[in-house]
Amino acid sequence: MTNNKYILTDVSKEVFGVKLFQIKALISFGNVSKDELGGWIEKEDNLSVSGNAWVSGNAWVYGNARVSGNAWVSGNARVYGDARVYGNAWVYGNARVSGNARVYGDARVYGNARVYGDAWVSGNARVSGNAWVYGNARVYGDAWVYGNAWVSGNARVYGDARVSAKASFTKGWFIGGDDSEKITNITEKTGSIYWKAQYVLGDYEITPIEEEKKEETSLKGKEVTVIVDGKEYKATIN
Repeated sequence: MTNNKYILTDVSKEVFGVKLFQIKALISFGNVSKDELGGWIEKEDNLSVSGNAWVSGNAWVYGNARVSGNAWVSGNARVYGDARVYGNAWVYGNARVSGNARVYGDARVYGNARVYGDAWVSGNARVSGNAWVYGNARVYGDAWVYGNAWVSGNARVYGDARVSAKASFTKGWFIGGDDSEKITNITEKTGSIYWKAQYVLGDYEITPIEEEKKEETSLKGKEVTVIVDGKEYKATIN
């Protein structure tokens, strides 16, 4: 198909050994005006020449990644590898979508979120904050994964489910609501108040994410100066 939608300008930059070109709209479409400068892509294959799909701001799309349909990639987002962003999906902020990941439907991936591997995010799902969705995980429906949550393996998050606990979920089907006696309440296991009305169906595995250990500064053997009643004393801490 002839590209009458945009051009790769002569403005370029090299990142990770890949040459990216800033794009410019040739026509007005969607929320884009004619002659408007966009974000950065490696080649025409990265952005569909049809539909209202667009890359804006300082966003990068490169490798075999592709943005199509009415999808938008903006801000400082990065889409690369063999990833696909399509439908009415948005990827923005500092989000990263890579590998064979798919973001589509009306899904939103933003903040510092990461979606990679063979993960899919679709429907009205939201992945945000510092959340990671990877492996063969699926997040869809009206589900939200946010905060510091990790969803991976063959996990499924859907319905009205909310996953925000600082834990790594590697198995299980996470759903919203209490449908039957087979559904196990895991609020206590995650320690997250967001699980009060959320449940997991089937087997699940919760792996706590270790907090970064802060270095403790030892004062042993250090010489200190203490002033008492105007007089200065020196002492060594044992």
